[in-house]
Amino acid sequence: MSNTPIKSIKPLGFPWQTQDPFLFCVYHEDHYPKGNDVMGPAASLAGRNIGQDFAPNQSWRMYHGEQVPGFPAHPHRGFETVTIVTKGLVDHSDSLGAAGRFGFGDVQWMTAGKGVQHCEMFPLLYNDKENPLELFQIWLNLPKAKKLTAPHFAMLWADAIPTYVNKDLKGKATHVSVIAGKIGTTHAPAPAPDSWAANEKNEVAIWTIKMEAGASWSLPNASANVNRSLYFYAGASLKIADKIFSTHQAVELHADQEVILENGNTESYLLLLQGNPINEPVVQHGPFVMNTQAEIQQAMQEYRQTEFGGWPWPSFEHVHPREKTRFAKYPDGKEEIKN
Repeated sequence: MSNTPIKSIKPLGFPWQTQDPFLFCVYHEDHYPKGNDVMGPAASLAGRNIGQDFAPNQSWRMYHGEQVPGFPAHPHRGFETVTIVTKGLVDHSDSLGAAGRFGFGDVQWMTAGKGVQHCEMFPLLYNDKENPLELFQIWLNLPKAKKLTAPHFAMLWADAIPTYVNKDLKGKATHVSVIAGKIGTTHAPAPAPDSWAANEKNEVAIWTIKMEAGASWSLPNASANVNRSLYFYAGASLKIADKIFSTHQAVELHADQEVILENGNTESYLLLLQGNPINEPVVQHGPFVMNTQAEIQQAMQEYRQTEFGGWPWPSFEHVHPREKTRFAKYPDGKEEIKN
């Protein structure tokens, strides 16, 4: 057994580095200004690389959007996207006819499977105040047996995601949103049916963690073969397994060893990703993730021929009307409305 539960330490780049079964994790924090008439920023776009605006030195970015920030229609195949929105709103539209507006703690779980197109735009609804946005998008791989499964779209609304609360001996609290997996008797909502996370034996966990100043918490152990990554992304300082972190970093851990988190003198925020590795070849070409180069070629050919169902919306940067509240419309026509 290692004398430290820390396997490795990595900087938080863009995107964040992940371990199998995860492919990718990106963190967006944008301090968007007031919105204009089309729900874009009521501010000059001069000097920005419109359509490819990722400048890290700016307080907000347009990404691939031209009028509204976000990611216009693009395809996926062979994996799942889990999108956690803690601040602001995301407008989703896809080639299945599904749509939604979600945020403020909501999570969208989409199994791309054999192929789907979607757009993810960040509408700036408020024209009388700023529109801050914070989100994570996590790519969770699918095993070969499920790569070409039927696409699936689900919303995990904020009020359905359980929070595990630990109070330490000093009464300081750690709050954990359990998006996938479980902590004790606190179980996440059911994941997508064909997900690697759907089998509890895979020990997939996706948790967002908020620690009060001065709080301490011992991470629950998992099996030795589980890959576990902890991302310290906000806060002044944090001690992880007796090592003090004063800059934001990714820490890979031995999942079967005790790890005590001891927070510094401000609130700290972390993301935990873990799971048994799939242990299959990964061949990626942009938004397609398969097991062989031949399967990537097939994916590209099928997308050229079918566009994975085409695009049923009037714009590749489709946003929903300003007055719409949070909602989800599913491919079968069923609709959920949230206030």
